[in-house]
Amino acid sequence: MRYLSVCSGIEAATVAWHPLGWEPVAFSEIEQFPCNVLAHHYPKVPNLGDMTKFKEWPDYANVDVLVGGTPCQSFSIAGLRKGLDDPRGNLMLTYLAIAARYKPKWIVWENVPGVLSSSSGRDFGTFLGGLAECGYGFAYRILDAQYCRTDGYPYAVPQRRRRVFVIGCLGDWRSAAAVLFDSESLCGNPPPSRKAREEVAGTVAQGTFECGGIGSNSKSDNSSPLMKSGADLGNGCEALITHAIALTGNTIGREPENGGNGTGFDESGASYTLTKTDVHAVAFDTAQITSKTNRSIPQTICHTLHKMNTHHCINNMQVRRLTPIECARLMGFPDDFLSQVKGYSDSAAYKSLGNSMACNVMAVIGQKIQQASQLSQN
Repeated sequence: MRYLSVCSGIEAATVAWHPLGWEPVAFSEIEQFPCNVLAHHYPKVPNLGDMTKFKEWPDYANVDVLVGGTPCQSFSIAGLRKGLDDPRGNLMLTYLAIAARYKPKWIVWENVPGVLSSSSGRDFGTFLGGLAECGYGFAYRILDAQYCRTDGYPYAVPQRRRRVFVIGCLGDWRSAAAVLFDSESLCGNPPPSRKAREEVAGTVAQGTFECGGIGSNSKSDNSSPLMKSGADLGNGCEALITHAIALTGNTIGREPENGGNGTGFDESGASYTLTKTDVHAVAFDTAQITSKTNRSIPQTICHTLHKMNTHHCINNMQVRRLTPIECARLMGFPDDFLSQVKGYSDSAAYKSLGNSMACNVMAVIGQKIQQASQLSQN
């Protein structure tokens, strides 16, 4: 498969699809640090820059897949839901124009669930109608990264990350549907219930998961990718987490309808959705802090965390921000994927990871497209 990636970011698609032997034809990214990431990891792949200038791009032949997640801010609650009235939302139409030019066999498009209700559904309907006019049959579905297991990601990723995925196949809606749906998906099985776990952002227990037949459900794991080697707190200290609570950074004093996340803390074992702007943190019992030399560390008590108007609080716990490496793990990237890149900073890493797709979800989709392509050829 040869694919053209737009709104490339730090290229979750390439990380996910490289094991399949797929080849990136070109990228399209304009933000400086993600551009540096692409140049560092894929120096031979051209970055075409601004996708609105696609008419100036080369006439690439044999593009099998067009992949991209056009900016979601105009469709999110936090982005004030301007939809296609926002120039960022209009990049959805640019994506369609690129598909019409190159006519790839497959399209993969991603966005936030808010796109389904933007302008009472008219914005999403415009996109689907445009796909039909370009000759694509399509299927769409919300996938949650915490439930998508596959080869290379047998335990999924421990993050709630619900995103709408649209799969289009030129002239064939059945193949598009086969990527997102199968017999297990149609049984109406609910995702597994979560209970308070011993680790923060741990993976889900074995059982039927929200993505139905998407991925493999043969394994479960009780270890946390976030804490798999201990959380280094500096000064020779390490947090050996036995009980921790995921915190979100956009909830304190903010109502859910304005982009909050309920109470602001979660003991179920999954991280909140990473974003490019919020400070994501974890609270844990200070009794869990030990030194790397096994010397005891004096316990401290942090200030009470309080969510306005809900009267929920966390006492006798210490709070720290998730590290960039932990956030990379939550998205399915290698630990050192960003740290060696020119212009690296923690803030640039947090932003680029929050903007990215989850690698495990893209791996599932790539494998399913490959299977569907092989079946259609047979």
